[in-house]
Amino acid sequence: MSPSIPFSNSSRILIPGTKMDALAQMHFATIDYVIFALLLASSMGIGLYYALSGGRQRTTQEFLLADRSMSCLPVSLSLIATFQSAVAIVGVPAEIYTHGTQYWFIGCAYILGLFIPAHIFIPVFYKLHLTSAYQYLELRFNKPVRICGTVTFIFQTVRSIPDAILRPKQGEDFTGFDLWGAVLATGLVCTLYTTLGGLKAVIWTDVFQTIVMFAGQLAVIVVGVQQTGGVAEVWRKVSEGNRISGIDLNPDPTVEYTFWTLGVGGVFLMLSLYGVNQAQVQRYLSAKTERDAIMSCYMVFPSLQLALALSCVMGLVMFARYCGEDHFHNLGYVLSSQMVLYFVMDMLQGLPGLSGLFISCLFSAALSTISSAFNSLATVTMEDLIKPHCPSMTEARATLLSKGLACSYGLLCLAMAYLTHLMSDSVLQTAFKIFGMVGGPLLGVFSLGLFFPWANSTGALVGLGSGLAMAFWVGIGSIVTSTSGGLAAVSQFNCTAVQLSGNITTAMGTALISTAMPTVTHSRPMGLQRFYSLSFMWYSALNSFTVVITGLVVSFLTGPMKAEEVTPGTLYPLLGNMLFFVPDKLKQKLCCVTPLGHGVRQQSTLTVQDCIR
Repeated sequence: MSPSIPFSNSSRILIPGTKMDALAQMHFATIDYVIFALLLASSMGIGLYYALSGGRQRTTQEFLLADRSMSCLPVSLSLIATFQSAVAIVGVPAEIYTHGTQYWFIGCAYILGLFIPAHIFIPVFYKLHLTSAYQYLELRFNKPVRICGTVTFIFQTVRSIPDAILRPKQGEDFTGFDLWGAVLATGLVCTLYTTLGGLKAVIWTDVFQTIVMFAGQLAVIVVGVQQTGGVAEVWRKVSEGNRISGIDLNPDPTVEYTFWTLGVGGVFLMLSLYGVNQAQVQRYLSAKTERDAIMSCYMVFPSLQLALALSCVMGLVMFARYCGEDHFHNLGYVLSSQMVLYFVMDMLQGLPGLSGLFISCLFSAALSTISSAFNSLATVTMEDLIKPHCPSMTEARATLLSKGLACSYGLLCLAMAYLTHLMSDSVLQTAFKIFGMVGGPLLGVFSLGLFFPWANSTGALVGLGSGLAMAFWVGIGSIVTSTSGGLAAVSQFNCTAVQLSGNITTAMGTALISTAMPTVTHSRPMGLQRFYSLSFMWYSALNSFTVVITGLVVSFLTGPMKAEEVTPGTLYPLLGNMLFFVPDKLKQKLCCVTPLGHGVRQQSTLTVQDCIR
């Protein structure tokens, strides 16, 4: 699964008029139910196929890593499916509708965000023959660091799943569809095919679900453009509404969407997802060869760009549809994330099957995210928390226990989804704000181990703790200081939003859009309040740098790690490549271990050439 990018999905958009009459006309037809049922049946069928074919999931190697037999194409499509959650499908169009196309510049971050994992993280992890990414932390540091990393990942993943499960339920008002029943069916089907078919089933259902996601979004865009008056009319309306954004080079880190927050801060967010997240690393490790793993990472790039383009274009078409005199009155009070579902039902009513296709698209995104989460949670629990304490466990028993873990996590997350549904929106969003930022500290502790030979286990533990403390501090401070919120004014016929305060919509903020509002000027936040206003796109960078800097300082104070103490193969010679101007003797001390072999601690006698290789 992919830890979700936080959108301001709690914001309400207020547009004069009522929507209830329009909602009364929007219901699923029989064919829509059939299409949704086919999605669940196909996903379940893939799981049963891999449960009954091949090795029949009798070993942990097959159940958790697909026998390391996957080619680059299905792995790449599974990587994009894990990333493209239901939160993103409804969140990105709402962001484009509200703020314009500035968010589209996050596509620039995909370049380094995939290039660095392909050439740094994947080669190191693959050569070490890992099953869990957190095995690396024990090889590089010690067991306590590994356990802390594992527990942090479990906490982050279990926290994020309820939102992925519940996100499609927001369309219940618009479809007449009992989406609680659909959510329950989706969760149970996902739990069953993940438990029965293992990682092979997860990857191949991801492939199928990716195709459904793209088809659903494309259908909505094509019909929406046609009903809005064509491409030229859409372009005219979004241009007049100032939704086509140029490059904003504002260096202010408190502004949510600028080139720097998206193009630079987004790189660290991508690295936390595609570099060290267990769900993604597990897919790299399931590839036949290291080359297949690297190629799968490269092949994700066009798929990610396509997914981003479809979501952004949908937001623009939605804006063109509702920000004009003909349809402006239809929307009423709607959560910004619900707008996408309202738009879909509005566009596709009278076209049987297409509404069901998009809802299937939304549930496909949810299925791919939560199935990846269940499988990766079972993997890290078995490999990091159980196996080290039960070395004599038989392979058959370990496989059975892994399946039991996947099933248990599935049922646990369904229960959490129900409890989450009972919370008030404010409590729910507060929980997401506090617990949604641990990817940065994990990226930091992996970077500390990979790039700094002298970092020791004490530095890693203290650094990880300081990174998590920083995440909580900024998160809680942001929640406390964002209660005043910001407002935006919008004119009825061109919907040109005007920002009235410094941070119009944070992950906890509320954006209220209405007609005829006076211009309000707020003072710029200062001191700690300004620090708490930091754009969420910088959270991963801030927290990872906190881990690295704290870890290095503590390592030097407690005694840097010596050459003979570092496991060969756990370092990437970044410093050896960058410090070309440093004398050879000093460079040999800095690059103290050759990146050859693994699993054995040994004395190193290196040349500079060994260090650079």
